[in-house]
Amino acid sequence: MEKRKFSKEEKLAIIREASVTGVKTTLEKHGVYPASYYSWKRKYETMGEEGFSHGMTSQHLKRIRDLEKENLVLKQIVAEKELENKLKGELLKKQQALERRKRSQSGISTKA
Repeated sequence: MEKRKFSKEEKLAIIREASVTGVKTTLEKHGVYPASYYSWKRKYETMGEEGFSHGMTSQHLKRIRDLEKENLVLKQIVAEKELENKLKGELLKKQQALERRKRSQSGISTKA
């Protein structure tokens, strides 16, 4: 295969075509190396069409992937804290209800 530059539009068309007709067939038809295709696909999945801008480097993509991983971890931490707070709130309500019951029962037995 001879080396050539593909425009942003061509890359998008090849990615879309590959999802319909199959990767191998599409790459052979357009003369694209699999490594190039998967690089384009990863950039597209990560950045959308912006991933095909010439200013996007592998360092930028790595940084974005790292930030996405960190974001996922932080979301999990927030979800755990929300669950913890919900459980604490439910426990507090039960404890308060139990204390009210104890007070009302002790009040009845004291008056009788």
